[in-house]
Amino acid sequence: MSLRAALGDLVENVVAGVVMLVFAILSFFVTVFVISTGAQLAGYTPSGDFAVLSATILVASTIIAGLMK
Repeated sequence: MSLRAALGDLVENVVAGVVMLVFAILSFFVTVFVISTGAQLAGYTPSGDFAVLSATILVASTIIAGLMK
């Protein structure tokens, strides 16, 4: 394996990691919005702590499930 191929693989892994991080952050915000909106439609008024906790659990489990082969 040449040095150029190794550097190409390294750059590819870094870019993939950054893209995964951006998608995780976006999905977190979308999940918080969905949870808050759904709770309001159901007549509940959850505190922000519980909305963030539930969104974190959902996003983390989705990321872990996506990493499994």
